[in-house]
Amino acid sequence: MFNETQSMVMVSGVLLILAVSMAFTNYFIDVEVPVRLFDWIKSFIDNKITFLLVLNIFLLVLGAIMDIFSALVIIVPLIVPVAIGYGIHPLHLGVIFLANMQIGYFTPPVGMNLFIASYRFEKPVTELYYAAIPFMLVLMVAVLIITYWPDLSLVFL
Repeated sequence: MFNETQSMVMVSGVLLILAVSMAFTNYFIDVEVPVRLFDWIKSFIDNKITFLLVLNIFLLVLGAIMDIFSALVIIVPLIVPVAIGYGIHPLHLGVIFLANMQIGYFTPPVGMNLFIASYRFEKPVTELYYAAIPFMLVLMVAVLIITYWPDLSLVFL
């Protein structure tokens, strides 16, 4: 499969993505983007339920177009203060974030898991898209349960 050189090239690519993402996040925090973002969102969305719905839609779209490592480093520092402003526990937010990102891993156009499975099982990606639809629907129901039943995520606190 991979030799040491190929592995190090892959690791260095991931580290480069994370380094650039961290710089981007630090810039956002320095210019107070989270505070401005909360004020802007608060002018349109006045309750927690609506915010959670919009957050899920945003994270599903984000997961379809962005790698989870970059999303963790760039987006999480921006949405944590906003979510706390709506009274959402940070641990609950983390579970919501990861559940949405998992769905993004097999959603076109990025769909990293589908591309890996396509390569591994020598099947066309389009065939795997159709096979993944029932699982995507089950996971979307799970995301709704996770989102609107916070005690499920916070039971051990």
